Amino acid sequence: MIQGKFGEEDELFFEIELISAEELELPVDAMLDTGFSGWLAIDNQDVEGLGWSYLRKEPMRMAQGGDSTFNLHVGKVRIDGQEFDIPVHAGEGVPEILMDRQWLKTRRLLVDMTSGVLTLGS
Repeated sequence: MIQGKFGEEDELFFEIELISAEELELPVDAMLDTGFSGWLAIDNQDVEGLGWSYLRKEPMRMAQGGDSTFNLHVGKVRIDGQEFDIPVHAGEGVPEILMDRQWLKTRRLLVDMTSGVLTLGS
């Protein structure tokens, strides 16, 4: 189980590790975004620095309406001591590293803002 933290506007942040193609580990705070249906979203510039393998372009419908195209990559992350090879959506201007709702299919999210408790675990 990993402990999260609340952002200034009550965003849900969890520390995860991005693992580059050269096996370098980069700890980052990722924001949980339940509105996105993938596993992880990241800015194009960041994914280039990690050297993750490109798969294809993928069109996506955005929450604000309209469509956008993301570059789909295979990335490696570590969450709660476990490594995962996952599809990663990369796009222009993605402001935060986003953990997407697919994680909620394998992990239990506990959010109790009044107590300051935020966890993501099995």
